[in-house]
Amino acid sequence: MKYAPIVTSLLDTDLYKFNMDQVIFHKHTDLCGEYYFRCRNEGVVFTKEMFDEINAQIDHLCTLTFTKEELDYLRSIRFIKNDYVEFLRLWHPIRDYVHTELSESGELTIVVSGPLFSAMQFEIYLLEIVNEVYFRTRYDYEELRRSAEERLNKKIAAFNDGTYTFSFAEFGCRRRLSLEWEDEVVRRFAFETKNCVGTSNVYLAKKYNLTPIGTYAHEFVQMYQGIDSIPLSFTNHYAMEDWYDEYRGDNGTALTDTLSTDLFLCDFNRSMVNNFTGVRHDSGDPYEWGEKIIAHYEKYGVDPKTKLLLFSDSLNFDRAEKLYRHFKDRAKVSFGIGTFCANDTCVEPLNIVIKLQTVNDRPVAKLSDAEGKAMCRDAEYLHYLKNSVAFRLERERRFGRLN
Repeated sequence: MKYAPIVTSLLDTDLYKFNMDQVIFHKHTDLCGEYYFRCRNEGVVFTKEMFDEINAQIDHLCTLTFTKEELDYLRSIRFIKNDYVEFLRLWHPIRDYVHTELSESGELTIVVSGPLFSAMQFEIYLLEIVNEVYFRTRYDYEELRRSAEERLNKKIAAFNDGTYTFSFAEFGCRRRLSLEWEDEVVRRFAFETKNCVGTSNVYLAKKYNLTPIGTYAHEFVQMYQGIDSIPLSFTNHYAMEDWYDEYRGDNGTALTDTLSTDLFLCDFNRSMVNNFTGVRHDSGDPYEWGEKIIAHYEKYGVDPKTKLLLFSDSLNFDRAEKLYRHFKDRAKVSFGIGTFCANDTCVEPLNIVIKLQTVNDRPVAKLSDAEGKAMCRDAEYLHYLKNSVAFRLERERRFGRLN
């Protein structure tokens, strides 16, 4: 390896990976999946040097196992169960599950395939590796770090002088400049402001005795599309049922936009409104979304001030402050801020993702509330899924069951 190991602990990932994996471990060990890498930036070229380093870093990743201290920390999280931690004692990333290619034009391909309970864990580790290798190889890393530090200083000053008044969690590990820099960001926000409520990065939460933050991602709802017995337009229902059965409300912020928020609200009934502590926004107009969610709570006679609106869609601190001031007197409001925390430098960050694309050899997809965020390798299936969602929404409207 040209660089020091990028991932040095299997805790260096988002909390929701463990949350989702625990449900899969208890309920869906028969599911297998495929994840595909995509860079959404135009004109990004990965070199042979980058490619070789990425592969070397993946090789190192697959030598790691959880230490006793790390397993004990996971046990200390109140909703992580002992039998799942014992499974993690045996688990490690398997290199054969990851396939990489580099085209002559510099397009990077990464495909992860295997049992879902194992394949899903690779996403964050691989994104951390690709991101750090790219920026260390493509640019003068020390110059990037200096620009990031200047911007961080201004953000901390803005919290301390009252320009920013909201609370937030750091969600930056998947697109960070480096672990070293994310560590600095989390430490300084946690100890130099009163506004950072925690981080999604379990390793850094453990290191700094912070609250690890996270519930589930789009892939959790998507995986139900691969189960033959579940109608496509009811996957939110089954996902939330399994989630509540696993956590009994103790880990309860629901993600609304996997198949559109309108469809989500069809299944976010009185029981689920009471079972979940709040909801997370990740696409579409955040103001329209917030108003829609508040109206939905009021429809069931629930005071929105008792529920959390968590915003996490490509936020910077100025946008977060405006959203906070708009909703702060009507609901609990918080934010998950990623790239703008962990990779805000003098150059454009990478917009890279690794998304679940098949489950048990069936295509799956995310629709979201913004057309540009849809990702599916099977156009025919995507068309069918959209029609299934539209059909159910029309039926719900016809019978007056939508807001």
